[in-house]
Order: sequence, then C-alpha cells, then structure tokens
Amino acid sequence: MTVELSHYLILAAILFSISIAGIIINRKNIIILLMSIELMLLAVNLNFIAFSHYLNDLAGQVFVFFILTVAAAEAAIGLAILVVLFRNKQSINVEDISEMKG
Repeated sequence: MTVELSHYLILAAILFSISIAGIIINRKNIIILLMSIELMLLAVNLNFIAFSHYLNDLAGQVFVFFILTVAAAEAAIGLAILVVLFRNKQSINVEDISEMKG
C-alpha cells in the first residue's frame, strides 16, 4: 500500500478541523488558543509539503521554512504575553487581556 496525495490531504483537513474546533470551543484559555493556531499552521505546512512532493517542485518546501519561522516568532511572543498576563492577573483567561489596556 502506497501513501498517495489524497491521504496527506485528508490528514491535513482533519488537523485543520481539529484546530478550528479548538478555537471555537475554547475561547477562554490562551494556551489552547495558541496550540490550535500552531496546529492550523502545521496542517497548512503538510499541504505545502504534500503538493511540493507531488509536483516535484521545491517552492512549497521553501514556504514551509517561512511559515515555521513565523510560527516560532508567534509562539515566543504569545508565551511572553502569557507570562505578563499571569504575573499581573494570576490567570490565563482571554477575558483578562482586555483589562490590561493602557
């Protein structure tokens, strides 16, 4: 049995659906929101890699490096915001972020 392009696309669609469900169902916990965004980016990366391999073109793999760079920066900034939020409010609820304006 060989792994075809449709298998990769189905897996990416499942990962993307799980990430959308994580964002919609849980809107209070910042950590779960960040994890859902990372899962969404990984699903997109899987699509890029699958099509890149299928079309014998390296452009998709180059885009993956850029997406991974942006994802690493997003994770670092998100965790920094999370640490500041926890130090000030002693919780990680999304609703507490709006109180920190100023």
